[in-house]
Amino acid sequence: MKNGIVKNGIIYGPNGSGKSNMGLAVFDIANHLSHKWKKPDYYVNFVNASNMGEVVDFEYTFKFNGTILEYAYSKRIQNSNVRIVKERLLLDGEEMLYKDEQTAKLSGSLSLPDTAIDGFQKSANNISLINFLLISLPLPKEHFLLLLRDFVENMHFFRSLDNREFIGLKEGGSNVEEYLINNGLVDEFSEFLKTVSRQDFNFAKPVPGDKMLFCVFGETKIPFALIASTGTLNLELQFFWLCEMKNASFVFVDEFDAFYHHELSFAICKQLFKGEMQTFVSTHDTFLLTNDLLRPDCFFILNNKKIKAICDLTDKELRLGHNLEKLYRGGTFGVCDEITA
Repeated sequence: MKNGIVKNGIIYGPNGSGKSNMGLAVFDIANHLSHKWKKPDYYVNFVNASNMGEVVDFEYTFKFNGTILEYAYSKRIQNSNVRIVKERLLLDGEEMLYKDEQTAKLSGSLSLPDTAIDGFQKSANNISLINFLLISLPLPKEHFLLLLRDFVENMHFFRSLDNREFIGLKEGGSNVEEYLINNGLVDEFSEFLKTVSRQDFNFAKPVPGDKMLFCVFGETKIPFALIASTGTLNLELQFFWLCEMKNASFVFVDEFDAFYHHELSFAICKQLFKGEMQTFVSTHDTFLLTNDLLRPDCFFILNNKKIKAICDLTDKELRLGHNLEKLYRGGTFGVCDEITA
């Protein structure tokens, strides 16, 4: 917990319960407001296929320097395109802006000429009212719209299962090994592997123009990618994002430990959670369900279309000495069909 907000959390749930979809739903706002890297196929796949004309609502609450910002919007699929049909933003309970398909209104502090509002309302390019204001208004530093924009621009979702995929934080893709070489991070990556997985790789010193890492065996150099296991290659990606996400605001790592031993998963969580950013991961590994890593109110179970902290799923008082993993497997929290990855 930090300032009354869950800073780090771990999300559990049976296969198919919606853990990945929940992460993607949270990041809809990044696709909606951010100019960073996006997954267009995720952005259009937000509505239940049985009712493609349904309007879907999204609501977010932010806390900036003690100020509460509430942003809500609704959208739907219209003529195979995504259309924003409503937006509303509250600042400490006061409505700052509202837009629907018939009206658009702003508070006095966000005043624009009536002709500008009328032109916005009649436009066919479906731009967000917030994006319109960010482009149109000169705003002072620390203005709530700039704080909102900066937070969303630095949100980051990633996973590495069949494909390496991410949303937000960066402008485009990267060659991970070329990034490590160009930024002088090869030795640091080697130490990272030793620390979290006790693997000792002897990397060749890169020369100008190198775009991949090589391991040295006597007089022989072999590409790291050819000898590293699937889990170790995922550690390479994890290290890359740990370097990149130092300035991230909110991070969601989906199935972050799909290829890791449980002790390695624990070590990676320690690395992820020590940063300043708000970080959530989804997993099936119950070894991580321990007071040594997080408090009980920071572990969540998603099941039957609801998500709750484990402390709210039992009448028992969860204390420091409790074995949370044993309680979970025993069905105390209502789900007992998980197995350690």
